[in-house]
This record gives sequence, C-alpha cells and structure tokens, in this order.
Amino acid sequence: MIRLLTADEAEAAIDDLAEILRDCVEGGAMVNFMLPYSHAEALGFWRKALAAQRRGELVLFGAHDAAGNLSGTVSLGLDVPPNQPHRAEVRKMLVHRRARRQGLARRLMLALHEEAARLHRTLLVLDTGQHSEAEPLYQALGYSLLGVMPAYSLPPGGGTAQPCAFYYKFLNAP
Repeated sequence: MIRLLTADEAEAAIDDLAEILRDCVEGGAMVNFMLPYSHAEALGFWRKALAAQRRGELVLFGAHDAAGNLSGTVSLGLDVPPNQPHRAEVRKMLVHRRARRQGLARRLMLALHEEAARLHRTLLVLDTGQHSEAEPLYQALGYSLLGVMPAYSLPPGGGTAQPCAFYYKFLNAP
C-alpha cells in the first residue's frame, strides 16, 4: 500500500524510516551518506526532512510491503525558487532490501507523479547514480536523461567518485 504520510504519521514511523535509509546506505545506495552509517544519523536526516515537511517544503510517501511493514519511501521536494513554481524534485527513493522486486518503487513513483500533478508541478527532476538499480525504473516511467556528471560523488564505502545521471519528466497538470 502506498500513501502520503502526514508529518505526525512520519514522526510516529521515524524509526522505520531511519531503518530503511540505513539499510539502503549499507546496501550501497548513493544517497549522500557514507559508511559507517548509524541509526542515529538516519534519525537526524529524517528529523530535518520532517521539519521541511511541516513547513510545506516536502511531501512524503510511504510504502508498506505485503506483510504490512513500512518498507519504502520517496519524497517530493517543493522548495524551489520563486521563478520555478511549476517544478519539483524527486528525493530519496528508498526501498528496504527485504522488500525489493515487489513493485514498491514503481508504485511510489506513480503516487508521487499523481500528487505532483495535483499540486500543478509539471516538471520533475531527479538524480541517481549512473547504472544504479533505480535508473531503469526512471527510464521506464518516461524520465529523459539530461546528462551525466562524471566523478560526482563517492559510493558509501568510499573509493573512486562515481558518475551521476540527471533526469527530468514533464507531467500534465490536472
């Protein structure tokens, strides 16, 4: 089941959100964090995200797996400059490794698209590691590659900086 999470619901599920983020980082997801990555650090990230949500700068979705566990999330960033009110950013598409290959990421993105259109956001942007597991999903959902920045960020375990792919998608507003 996919649904919008209110700030209060997200606060109540903050440990689950932190576990999803921690698991993704430990699994190698290039989502801005380095190993070792603790539950406490993940809680700190989510507290900042929830503050942005309470300010109306972020919309947060939750995905529950077949067993009813909160196992995935994605955010729609609405904090854009005044001359870009038609744009939003896809942020932190995360699915716990135990719940992958169940279609949660696709359903999260479709719900995000619906909400973005409802909010009259007609241009979505995102970035992901080039050749990441998420890249084929974004392409299948109609995102267009804007370009690739070489040596953009380090993988969580360190090493050589990896390329990042930047994508965009136009939506039809309701």
